[in-house]
Amino acid sequence: MHNKNTEITVGMFVAAGIVALFILAMKVSNLADLNDEEGYRVVAEFENIGGLKVRSPVTLAGVRVGRVEAIDLNSQTYNADVTLNLYGSYNQIPTDTAASIYTAGLLGEQYIGLEAGAEDEFLQDGDVIDLTQPALVLEQVIGQFLFSKAEGDE
Repeated sequence: MHNKNTEITVGMFVAAGIVALFILAMKVSNLADLNDEEGYRVVAEFENIGGLKVRSPVTLAGVRVGRVEAIDLNSQTYNADVTLNLYGSYNQIPTDTAASIYTAGLLGEQYIGLEAGAEDEFLQDGDVIDLTQPALVLEQVIGQFLFSKAEGDE
C-alpha cells in the first residue's frame, strides 16, 4: 500500500510539471492571453522590424492595447508594413502617435511601443501611423562602433 501511494504522488508531481511546462510555453509564444475583442486596424511602416513577429504585443504607456496582426513588404518603398490590431476599448489614441520597436525581457521578445501625441483627432480603422522608429539591430550598432574606433585610430 505504501508503494502505491508513492507512485500516485510521483505521478501527480509529473503531471503538475507537464502542466507547468505547457503554461510556460504558452506564455513565451504569446498564445496564453488570446483576446477576441473586436478592434480596429492601423498600419505603421518601418525601415527595419528586426525580429518582430505576428502576435507581438502593442503597448501604450506600458499597457497592452493591441497586437501585431500582419507584417508585409511594401513593394514600392521596400519597407515593412506592420498592421496593428488595436483593441476597441482603446479608441482615443491621437493621430500623431509615434510607434517604435523595443526589445523586452531576457528572451529578446520584440514589441511595438506607442507614444501618444497631442492631436484632438483619434486613430480610426485603416489609418497610417507616420512617425515610426525602426528596431535597433545590435549587429549594426557594434559594426558602427568598431568602424568609428578604427577611423579614430588613424
